[in-house]
Amino acid sequence: MVTFGEFIMILELHRQGLKVAAIARQLGIDRKTVRKYISRGLEPPTYGPRPHRQKSTDPFLPYLRERLVAFPGLTAVRLWREMRERGYAGGYTAVKRAVRDIRPEPVTPFEVRFETPPGEQAQVDLARFEVEFTDEPGVTRIVWLFSMVLGYSRFLIHQDLQSVLRCHIAALEAIGGVAREILYDRMKTAVIGEDPDGLVIYNRALLDLARHYGFQPRACRPYRPKTKGKVERPFRYIREDFFLGTSFRNLDDLNIQLRRWLDTVANPRLHATTQRIVNEAFAEEKPMLKPLPLVPYRTVLKLERRLSHEGMVSVSGNLYSVPDTTRRRVLDVHVFADEIRIFEDGVLIATHAPLEGRDQRRLDPTHRKILPPKRRRRADSERIIRRSGDQVARRPLDFYDAVARRLAGQGGAR
Repeated sequence: MVTFGEFIMILELHRQGLKVAAIARQLGIDRKTVRKYISRGLEPPTYGPRPHRQKSTDPFLPYLRERLVAFPGLTAVRLWREMRERGYAGGYTAVKRAVRDIRPEPVTPFEVRFETPPGEQAQVDLARFEVEFTDEPGVTRIVWLFSMVLGYSRFLIHQDLQSVLRCHIAALEAIGGVAREILYDRMKTAVIGEDPDGLVIYNRALLDLARHYGFQPRACRPYRPKTKGKVERPFRYIREDFFLGTSFRNLDDLNIQLRRWLDTVANPRLHATTQRIVNEAFAEEKPMLKPLPLVPYRTVLKLERRLSHEGMVSVSGNLYSVPDTTRRRVLDVHVFADEIRIFEDGVLIATHAPLEGRDQRRLDPTHRKILPPKRRRRADSERIIRRSGDQVARRPLDFYDAVARRLAGQGGAR
């Protein structure tokens, strides 16, 4: 049997006029083989399947099939050990190959879509996006998309606890009601961990918020992303249909464009899964929601902060101004979800709206006095240095006559 290259060479040398013996001698091939391929012409050679070689695992294949049909999860190591007890003398690698070839394919069950009654459950999650604002060319910012399904989304710079609480409040106000249960991923702003009995430990601030609005927080099982499919899938939709290929000046512009896209594109659309208009489905569910509390959420986080030499107080990585008249170096700070209050000796001296992100400053112009301009002193180079006597005081002429007489008398006395 010759290779395809040798076959082509036989035909080429034959075309050049060489005899069969010469071709056989030059290529080191039997003359009968050369004559056969010349007579066959351009028909390429055919190769049949290789004959089956006996493998060391062949006598045990019926046993392996029987075991894997009954117990598909058996490992190759386990089966190798069982085969050795039955006289198998080969290695583990051969058993692993045999198990891989005959192990039945796992049957993937159909997914059952989990639906909750109207007003029963909302789902919350955060997704990470990278963006370069046109106001800051060349600087890549990481922003987080807060999404609560039922239908509220908002971008924020930093996913700290206060930002997440503010997003909850804004989402519930925008929705106009509260679901009986809100499902969370295991994000640190919601879930701290588990106790020795496996019970979820929630963030205390989140529990205060839940108690105020009357919903029950529930953490999804770890490593089960499909548990929150209703909030996970919209992230991909937002990324592909809104975020990619769009430019934004800053965070405010990003949220304005997102709000416009939600109102004009996402919410009026026909949902591919439910086959219903999103706005119409929400309108039917809204009456089933629990009403919002009559009083706003006003829980407070109390801190002590040292005043900087620039008259600023640091809260969550951002700086907030206090009046120039502040005398104490240590001040009390009360952090609300939507407001920051700064106290000196129990007296409120400054109020600020919280900043998103970190490394930002909020300076209230009323906290800084406008000092009057200082009088400009004449520079040393402009000073005029006069000698004694350059300026003569004005005196009556009688004074000079008296001086002259006295000088004349002193001269005569000499």
